Formats: sequence, structure tokens, C-alpha cells
Amino acid sequence: MGPLSSRDVLEWAMTESVPVRCPACRRERLYAAPSYPCVCGASVAPRLDQRGTPTAVTHRVWDEEWAAVRCGACGRRDQWPYPELGCPCGTVLRIPVAGPDASSAPAAGNTAVGTPRRRAFQPVTTRTARDAVTAAAVYLRWLGYRDIRRADRRPSSGIGIAARGLLAQVDPTIRPASLRDVECLWLTAMTETADCVYFSLAGYTPDARTRADALGVPLFVLDLTGAPQPVNSHADELDATGAR
Repeated sequence: MGPLSSRDVLEWAMTESVPVRCPACRRERLYAAPSYPCVCGASVAPRLDQRGTPTAVTHRVWDEEWAAVRCGACGRRDQWPYPELGCPCGTVLRIPVAGPDASSAPAAGNTAVGTPRRRAFQPVTTRTARDAVTAAAVYLRWLGYRDIRRADRRPSSGIGIAARGLLAQVDPTIRPASLRDVECLWLTAMTETADCVYFSLAGYTPDARTRADALGVPLFVLDLTGAPQPVNSHADELDATGAR
């Protein structure tokens, strides 16, 4: 697929900004879906269904929080966060998207022909617990992990996500992760014959870091930009080598 012209990109961007009316307060706002980094290096975003009706999010279901999106540059199909919009009245709106095979147009200058497997990571801004899970999932996909989903077992704290051969824990609280948190993650991963990795917004207690070093658990801190920062040497190695 050849690069898009500036006119193509402009027309696509215009069609992807859609008016959204809140069903609760009837306020209308203009919305554009956020983009995420495909492993080929292109930016992808779900195509919005301009004829669909936004719905209020009343409870969270993992399978309903992800939409299948095909990269317009390389054709790869991945699961990305379903677009949502927070209304000033307090209602969270889920924005309808086109069919599961609708392709996303790459942003200008981001075509993937001739690029390496991994480009620079594009972080996801972290404001909520959902954002933290999204940032961790996008980062794991960038590392090369596949089949990312909610973990079968609920962790002692935070939110568990899993990928092929990996178990991850995301702690979006303001409490530093403890030694017990790290040990519980490691033990659960051992029973599933999987590697593990921990993401925390508030960092780790000193004994948690010491124990993670001994057990070989990569530790990351998620900053507000959504960029995972390695805390120990195991995390540095994972960030450098990616999934194996």
C-alpha cells in the first residue's frame, strides 16, 4: 500500500471527527477517535460509525472495551480500546465504530513500508484506571505480545491482564506495590507456566523491588504520559528485547 496523499489524510481526518450528543444531558460535542501505534510503526484508530448512537457506560465488561481494528498500512488486525468520551455531566459515552474489519487510515508520514518491526513507543495518556490498563496493554503489544486479554484469575490488588506466555498486573492505585503483591503475581504466573511483569502508578516498596530482583520480575512505573519506565534490570532487558 502506497503512502496517503495530504488530501487523503485531510479527508479521512474530517470524516473521523463526528458530533456526539450525550443521551443524558443532550449536550453535543465534536469527537475524534484517538490513535494507537501498530507494530509496523503506523498510527491506527478505529473508524467511527457516524450513523450509530452513543451509549452510556454503566458497567465495565472486558470484552466490550476492545474493538477489532485493521491497520490501513500493513493490514494487521488487532484489538484496541473502544473509543469513549467523558461528558461534563459525568456520563461516559461509548462511541459506535464501523464493522470489525473496517481499516484505519495511517497518519501522514507513518506508512510502514521498509520500517523495522518496532518503532519508538507512542504512549497513551493516563488519567484513569482504564487508561492505565490500556497503556500497559498497548505497551505489551508494542513489545510483541499477542492475544492480550483480561487474566482468568483476579489478582490480590489491581487489574490482571494476560497475553500468550505472559501474566501482567496493573496497579492504578496511589499505594506503592508491596512485596506480597509481587510474590502473588510471581506465584500465579508459575502455576500457569508463564512469565510475569508488574505495572504500577505509585512505584514499589523497597522490599518489593528487592524481591522482584530475586524472582526475575520486571517492574515498570506508569507515568501520567502512559510511558512505562523500567524500575529494575529485568524491566530494562524486557524493554530492550521485547517478547521472545
